[in-house]
Amino acid sequence: MRRLFSIGLLAITVALSFPSFAQKSIILSSTTSTEQSGLFGFLLPIYKSKSGVEVKVIAVGTGQALDIGRRGDADVVFVHDRVAEMKFLEEGNALRRYDVMYNDFVLIGPKSDPARVAGGKDIKVALQKIANSKSTFVSRGDKSGTHAAELRYWKAAGLEPTKDMNWYKDTGSGMGPALNSASAMNGYILADRGTWLSFKNRGDLDILVEGDPQLFNQYGVMLVNPAKFPHVKVKEGQDFIDWITSKDEQEVISLYKIDGKQLFFPNAKKQPLR
Repeated sequence: MRRLFSIGLLAITVALSFPSFAQKSIILSSTTSTEQSGLFGFLLPIYKSKSGVEVKVIAVGTGQALDIGRRGDADVVFVHDRVAEMKFLEEGNALRRYDVMYNDFVLIGPKSDPARVAGGKDIKVALQKIANSKSTFVSRGDKSGTHAAELRYWKAAGLEPTKDMNWYKDTGSGMGPALNSASAMNGYILADRGTWLSFKNRGDLDILVEGDPQLFNQYGVMLVNPAKFPHVKVKEGQDFIDWITSKDEQEVISLYKIDGKQLFFPNAKKQPLR
């Protein structure tokens, strides 16, 4: 019995002295679109098998994801709101920003299309028609990258809908739940194409407006500034950024498809944006 106890104690001591390669991890603060589209479920097991590092994802709206970085509660942020990202940089919360990939936003709506927007190529005109017809519009209302884009499009259309308007439904939810609400209400909604392609509960909804250059949706990645937050895992975090912006991994991103349709298009630059 003593011998078994000694062997067990030795095993524990060795394990504590030499932590396994697979025990390394980083915290990645990111968006619901990268999580709910299935992209991370596709990519991160590949990264873990190559690096031995587990990437623990906190999937929230871009605004919340950046706030997590501001508190130093993440090692890396991976989001899609260029304006908010540049502010994050200017505040000294990161030193560099790297482009990773892009897709686009699409306007989803009921096939009956009460606002008559189907086939249009101008998101501003479509939103004006929705507002004029007082057709149900579902907003994420969660300070996410998609919500920020939606607000920019309303402003460009010369409109500013509020919760007081019966047709404008502010859900305060992620992309998947907001799409579920739109499906239940048979309403219009702005969504990123990646989450829409992976979304199953479509009901009577379909893509009605797409192709407007303003609907371009860029994703960027940043290491949280270790000078501001010394506990940030610099090597592991930068290794992940180097990996996801590398030529080989960029090709892997392009392989992620649903029903033969590509969800994200890699466009990493050799030099980071400062």
